[in-house]
Amino acid sequence: MQFTEVEFHDVQPIDGFGPGFFRIGGKVYEGSLLVQPNSVVSWGGYGDTAALMALEVDVLFFGTGAETAFIPRDLREALEKAGIGVEPMGSPAACRTYNVLLAEGRRIAAALLPV
Repeated sequence: MQFTEVEFHDVQPIDGFGPGFFRIGGKVYEGSLLVQPNSVVSWGGYGDTAALMALEVDVLFFGTGAETAFIPRDLREALEKAGIGVEPMGSPAACRTYNVLLAEGRRIAAALLPV
């Protein structure tokens, strides 16, 4: 089996996470975050819809904490109406999936609640 190391070039992968924090591009951030290939900002949770609606992405991964949870229906419907695919999953899975699609150069973002 041949392994190929992933190179992220000018974008920042999610390097890790733990109780209350995420490590992105080698820097530790606490609390809920909105992560895009070239930016990381604090995110106010499901009520912070303006930041989400301003995204220019094809898919938004919702990291819902330690376990997969539903996101508010009205938020999901508004994002889908704006042409943004919505994928809720536990934050660990959201981080991994974000990195895979990031390496592929896809237009993605992740709204992450800490574990």
